[in-house]
Amino acid sequence: MENSLFADASQRLEKALKYVSISDDAIEHLKFPKASLRVSIPVRMDDGSLKIFQGYRVRYDDTRGPTKGGVRYHPNVSMDEVTSLAYWMTFKCAVLNLPFGGAKGGVTLNPKALSRLELERLSRGYIDAIADFIGPDVDILAPDVYTNPTIMGWMMDQYNIIKRQITPAVVTGKPVTIGGSLGRDTATATGAFFVIETILSKFDKLPRETTVAVQGFGNAGGVLAELLAINGYKVVAVSDSQGGIYAKQGLDIRSIRRCKEFIKGMHAVYCEGTVCSVVEHEVLTNAELLALDVDVLVPAALENQITEANANDIKAKFIFEVANGPVTSAADQILEEKGIYIVPDILVNAGGVTVSYFEWVQNRSGLYWILAEVNQRLKDKMIEETENIWKISQELSVSMRTAAYIHALNRLGEAINTKGTRDYYVNG
Repeated sequence: MENSLFADASQRLEKALKYVSISDDAIEHLKFPKASLRVSIPVRMDDGSLKIFQGYRVRYDDTRGPTKGGVRYHPNVSMDEVTSLAYWMTFKCAVLNLPFGGAKGGVTLNPKALSRLELERLSRGYIDAIADFIGPDVDILAPDVYTNPTIMGWMMDQYNIIKRQITPAVVTGKPVTIGGSLGRDTATATGAFFVIETILSKFDKLPRETTVAVQGFGNAGGVLAELLAINGYKVVAVSDSQGGIYAKQGLDIRSIRRCKEFIKGMHAVYCEGTVCSVVEHEVLTNAELLALDVDVLVPAALENQITEANANDIKAKFIFEVANGPVTSAADQILEEKGIYIVPDILVNAGGVTVSYFEWVQNRSGLYWILAEVNQRLKDKMIEETENIWKISQELSVSMRTAAYIHALNRLGEAINTKGTRDYYVNG
């Protein structure tokens, strides 16, 4: 258990606890998930065979409200990983002051090996198995790795069938035509962009003078890379699960994203109209991308990408964690000693859950916002909490990660304490 992802995630609290006045009751409360569910999902495959997939859902803490968290489809999904992600989500919701607790779910599989019909049957089967564990006032689902608005739509529809009522607020990140929010599909990247802009401005870093490498070119990393490029940053390297590309002069991210949609591969291209030309670039691995000499490194793939084994290879001056848990606790210490500034996942990638909250609010009120209003509300939230955490970091001379956990612990501690503590009952 000591080597588990959850054990490593739990170590993040140790430094923060030194700076908060939090009851022993609250600390004890946060050590364990409230509820964990493991299910078997039978799926009839297109060839007539039957396969059983393992699914998970963890509700970590609901002190501040119903739990909230994504569902990921990936071969490495396990109870340990899902518990860790639910734990991080608990702190993420507290950091952004959302009226939610943390949850997460997943299914162990390679989604690329399934047809669309098989994916639909799997997604509906997952909801069949966990329907009594979720609900708009209990636990709300959202997209994560290898899940998307279409899959969220299937999940919502299946829940509606089971409950015999229309309940759009049980799932967020669904298509706009069936109750989704404008801006939700790009919210993680947009929120991360606001954090990056806020932090770099404190170091007088101008976009045109700032080089960026992005590991992970999916919905979060790809959109963020394009946002950065559009706003003048020099994005010199990007990668996906197959590897990456590098060009010292900078990459045309919009063209690369368009090209990848058609050929499913990563190539450095420049496109004008419908004509695309391959431009000079180097091919590199994900490990090589992480070690590039750039100003900003954005790990936007999976957890445990920067570890004790490769932390000394990192040359970037700033790391913005768009993925969940991309830097291990052992690597943290090495990077801090090297003077590398790490802005943590529970702040940087919180744009997704923030707009999921907006979607939940819109579903429950029946009033829907235009994109400009969604993005302005998101910007206000992200900048406000970034400034709060920056202030804590400066006042206490602690890392941004520790400051973020201090910020979250203060809010969680207050909420837990209102239910009663040892001091209240013993000392009156």
